[in-house]
Order: sequence, then structure tokens, then C-alpha cells
Amino acid sequence: MQNTEVTTGASIHLARELEVKPNVVTVAAVTREDREALKLINMLQMVPALETGQLVREFPVFGVLEGMFFMGVVDELYRSDSGELVLSELKTRSHNSLPRPAQTKGHALQVGMYKLLFDSMVKGSVKRDHLLHNLQLDPNRVLGSDLQTHTQSLGLQAVTFRELLDHLLVVLTCSNLHAIDKLRLEYSHQSSGKLIGTREVAFEEAQLRTNIRGYLAYWRGERVPQGVEVEEAWKCRMCPYEETCDWRRDRSQRLMMVNKRAKLECPKSDDPEPNGSNLNGSNLGVEYR
Repeated sequence: MQNTEVTTGASIHLARELEVKPNVVTVAAVTREDREALKLINMLQMVPALETGQLVREFPVFGVLEGMFFMGVVDELYRSDSGELVLSELKTRSHNSLPRPAQTKGHALQVGMYKLLFDSMVKGSVKRDHLLHNLQLDPNRVLGSDLQTHTQSLGLQAVTFRELLDHLLVVLTCSNLHAIDKLRLEYSHQSSGKLIGTREVAFEEAQLRTNIRGYLAYWRGERVPQGVEVEEAWKCRMCPYEETCDWRRDRSQRLMMVNKRAKLECPKSDDPEPNGSNLNGSNLGVEYR
């Protein structure tokens, strides 16, 4: 993806966040614990907003899925007119059209994982050590003076990072928030910012967890890379490993063998068949999966 596309998408996300957070407070963060503490404070402010039916944006989620720690930021959480809790993710596109189904697989995976993480947070499944261990944070680190002043102005009595994190986990568990009801993808045009359309995402936990385990097996070195399907071959153009990809090379060699075999088996005639295709193999199309 080009840097301009990333920058444009980030700008649109920031503008939308400022729509619901018009009053931005600048707080100095000195340590890594301070920076993470700011995220926790923002979450503590968004939980009661969600409880009262307000829309919130840029809500952090974290937790352990299939033995691996994950973090993310949900674009938008709100309650529908019927009271359902909706998780919506904004995607910007250079083309003024909805993506093909093959292009939305990653988007569906993302919102599905966000739901699993959010649900585990409000159910009390996320533990303090999940965050401390995986981000290598010092639980006894005293928050910076500027940050302590800010927390006190919000009515929070927390001096160390541990105290703030423990408070957040209790607030999440004791809130009236429940599991996400609906997953939604929203597509916006990069240039104009106008809405292209939306898509609802079906949530199948068993299949989602199977997919996650499959991806983790690759990253853990437990299986070889698996190439994309034919309809997703466009992704290869953006892959830095395109020229050295074993999967592409194996597929190309297999295709050449199939075409060579077809030429040997076909009669040596240039007379077209009734369907308009020559049998010399020149128009033979092979789709592999």
C-alpha cells in the first residue's frame, strides 16, 4: 500500500475521532507506562459513554486469543435503535465501489477478532499480566506528575500503572456492557470522503478460531506459507517476496507442465472446434487453487 493511501486513511480516521472528542487535552507522557496509561484513561472515559448509549470511536482492545496476545483499536462502537451493540470498522478505498468478496476476508477477520477481544474484556477474561507481560511494562512504575494531575482531575485515584490497570479491568467487568451483537464494515471513498456502502459481517466463532490457529501456525513456523486463491492473485503485485516466492514458482511450473501435456495430447490441427477454441493449447486456461 502506498504511503499516500495510508496517510489519507489516517487523516479520515482522525477527523472522525475528533467529531466525538472535540476537546483534546494535552498530557505529557514521559515513560512507556505513561503512554499506555493514557490509553487506559481514554477507555475509562469511553465506558460510561457507551453505557449511556453514546457513540465512541478509537476504543482500544487487547487480550489473548489461541495463546497469542493481540491488541487493536476499534473504529466505532454504538448502540443501534433496537439496543444492539454494534462494532463498526471504517475502510477507505481509492475506487468508488465496494470491494469484491475476496478483498473483504481480511476485514472480516479483523472485526471478528475485535469482537472476541472486546467480549473477553467485558466478561472479565482479560488479566492484568496479559498486558504487563506482553508489553513488558513495570506495574509499579509511578505515573508522571502531569499524568497524575490529569487522572485526579477525572476523579481517578491511581498513582502507579498497576493501580490504573486494575481499576480499568474492574470497571469493564462491572459495567453494563455486554458482548458485541453486530459487526459492520463501512467503506468510504478516499478522495471525497463520501460513504460508498456498508456490509454486515456474519460471526462464526468456531470457524474464526480455526482460521486464527491456521495463521498462527504459519507465524510460529509450524507450517509452510500457503498461496492466495486465484481471485486474490492481485495481492502478489504488492508482495515484497513476489520474485522469490516458492509458491508462485511451483504453481508456474505446474501450469507449464499441464499446458505441455495438453499440447501433446491434442491433435495437431489448427481447425477450430465448434466452441471456437483451438486444441493446440494456445487458449487453454488453467485455474488452480
